[in-house]
Amino acid sequence: MRLFLDTADLSQWQTWLPTGLFYGVTTNPLLLERAGQPCTLQNLQTLIDQALNYGIQEVQVQTWGNTVAAMVATGLALATDPSNGFGTRLYPQLVIKVPITLGGTQAAAQLVAQGVRVTLTAVYAPHQIAIASALQATYAAPYLGRIQDQGGKGRETVATMQRMIDRTGSTTRLLVASVRQVSDITALAAQGVGTFTLSPAIAAELFQVDATQAAAADFERAAIALAPDP
Repeated sequence: MRLFLDTADLSQWQTWLPTGLFYGVTTNPLLLERAGQPCTLQNLQTLIDQALNYGIQEVQVQTWGNTVAAMVATGLALATDPSNGFGTRLYPQLVIKVPITLGGTQAAAQLVAQGVRVTLTAVYAPHQIAIASALQATYAAPYLGRIQDQGGKGRETVATMQRMIDRTGSTTRLLVASVRQVSDITALAAQGVGTFTLSPAIAAELFQVDATQAAAADFERAAIALAPDP
């Protein structure tokens, strides 16, 4: 199971990343906007370094540009570790997110050819998994909640995507985004889906189990009662 924290809010990183629960962090330009973070190469390189200082395994940031060439150039710039003296070493922990449009797919193909790991994002339809698999993308990110918002059967759609991956032997991994409730995780995990990106609110819901809280309080009371007097 891999869980990613889906935010560019540094205060949420400080709260959640030290728990050891999260495999990594995912961001995109909308999340940067919500967090008041500039969507610039310089700022993103700073954020990448800050995230990796928490000891996580991966950071996912999204490229941008009005042309294929621009998306490739931005993606390569993001993926290159500026601390390397020769400027050619790729971050081993970085994954570049690219929208699964025609232009985005062309850009992703060029990035993959240059050794950059990519996530094809904004996935809504099962056939898009064929695109991601053919491209050998590291991840494909279906938007569960938004599929449901459009009247689709979100869980069934994502489960179909996972069966496509399993039965074709694809190395692409689903990264389920737009998770709206904890029950989505349990339902999809039972279908073999093992990677999710969660908002801080959903992360907090993972621990909102009243019976567990009550049991923990009982354990603490018993420990205090059995402790020798000072």
